[in-house]
Amino acid sequence: MDPAYSVILFTSASGAGYGLIAWLAFTRLSGFWQLSPLAAGITCLVALALITTGLLSSTFHLGHPERAWRAMSQWRSSWLSREGIFAILTYPAALIFTAGWFWSIIPASIMNAAAAATLLLSVITVISTGMIYASLTTIPRWNNAWVVPVYVALAIASGGLLFSIALAVSGAANQPTMVLMMAVLLVSWAVKWAYWRYIDRQSPASTTATATGLGHLGQVSQLEAPHTSENYLLKEMGFEVARKHATKLRRMALNFGLLLPGILLVLAGVSNGLVQLALLALALCFGLGGVVIERWLFFAEARHAVTLFYGRSL
Repeated sequence: MDPAYSVILFTSASGAGYGLIAWLAFTRLSGFWQLSPLAAGITCLVALALITTGLLSSTFHLGHPERAWRAMSQWRSSWLSREGIFAILTYPAALIFTAGWFWSIIPASIMNAAAAATLLLSVITVISTGMIYASLTTIPRWNNAWVVPVYVALAIASGGLLFSIALAVSGAANQPTMVLMMAVLLVSWAVKWAYWRYIDRQSPASTTATATGLGHLGQVSQLEAPHTSENYLLKEMGFEVARKHATKLRRMALNFGLLLPGILLVLAGVSNGLVQLALLALALCFGLGGVVIERWLFFAEARHAVTLFYGRSL
């Protein structure tokens, strides 16, 4: 598939935003970390900014962005509609949760209820985003059980890197916490590695023979190409990335998304003050860079079944 920048921004930014506000909501409910109310409130605003930026960028991929609201009318059958509805439902709870850090007049019971709703709806929204792609049977590399876990895991990991900075500002970024964040990174990218192994070993259910319905006659191959040049379907649905380039980009994603942030988290665990903040900010930059590379590959390596009619494999 053509890796449109708007969709890459949408899935990367909104995923990090939902992951970040989920960490904050979990902290409020569990009490595992003591955050400065001001730092927590500002971090919630950052999360909402990321979520909003991601959702707005997704409309840039539409021919008529002004009609985006109509996508939510098909919630009975479309995961895209469900994602839009859950995203909108998240806002009221998230806004109350954010306001509670700034204004003590909001009762603790309401704050906790808003935190629980924010956590639940954030996870459901990210799951719905993953299901948009996992539900497409026409794209084999997306139509598998690994896609949703990848989206959820990387949202938690990228949100966790942002959350680490809020912890550092509040003086709560101790060594055990940094080890926990590193473990979250490791598990998240292990899930992504399992996805890559799955699609590399996947045997396509559809071939040129099944697509044309001529398989019973024997080996099916094209006599000549149906077009003298690339058309819209091949540009959008049959985007190709060479295997050697894909392998190199996977290594880059792992190095930027896991290895470098992991090292920096360990160093941050034994540091404090501005040095710790600088290390965590650098870890965040590398981590988000790894997610962007991973997301580009997620689209670039996928092919629509329609390309079988043009003699290409899935």
